[in-house]
Amino acid sequence: MQKMIYLASQSPRRQQLLEQWGLPYQLLLPDAQEDVEALEALQAGESAAAYVQRVTRLKLQAALARQQRRALAPAPVLCADTTVALGRRILGKPQDAAQARQMLTDLAGQRHRVLTAVALGLPATQPAQTWAALSVSWVRFAPLTPCQIECYVQSGEPMGKAGAYAIQGRAAVWISHISGSYSGIMGLPAHETAQLLRAAGLRPD
Repeated sequence: MQKMIYLASQSPRRQQLLEQWGLPYQLLLPDAQEDVEALEALQAGESAAAYVQRVTRLKLQAALARQQRRALAPAPVLCADTTVALGRRILGKPQDAAQARQMLTDLAGQRHRVLTAVALGLPATQPAQTWAALSVSWVRFAPLTPCQIECYVQSGEPMGKAGAYAIQGRAAVWISHISGSYSGIMGLPAHETAQLLRAAGLRPD
C-alpha cells in the first residue's frame, strides 16, 4: 500500500498495529483547545455498541474538521474507539487506581465483551465519504487474587485502558480464552480496518 493515511488516535497500540501491517500513516492529534474527553461521555441508557460507535463517529467528525482547519493534504482519516462491557455495564478508562482495582475485581473469573468501532473518512468529497465497522470479541479472565490485582494496578498499566487492562501487556497471563479479534481487543481490528480501506480505494494487502 503506497498511500498514506492519517491516524486520529494517541494510542501507541493502534500505531503499533498500523506499523505491523505496513500501513504508512501520520498522526492527526487534537489541538490543545479541543475537549476530546467530552466526546467520550456516556449517555443514559446507551448500550455498549451504540456508545462506542457514536464516540468513534464524533471522533472522526472532529478529526476531519481538524484536517481541514490545518489545510492538510486530503488523505483518508482513520479513527477508532474501544470499550469493555460486563453484561450491560460499560467499563471505560479508570479515573484512578481505586476504580481500576474495582474494574479488575469485577472482571476476575468472568466473561466480558470488548467492542472496538473503527471509522474512516475521505475528505476529498463534499460531504466527506465515511465508512464504519464494529468488532465484538469475548474475553474470559481467570480468577484473580487481591494481591494480583493490586500489583497490576501499581504497575500503572491499567490507566488509560478500557476495562483497566491491556491484552498485550501483563494481563495476558490471566486471559484463559478469547473469541473474536485479537487486534480488535488491542484497539484496531485488522479485518474490519482492511475492509474500510478497500472501500475507500486503498489496498492494505
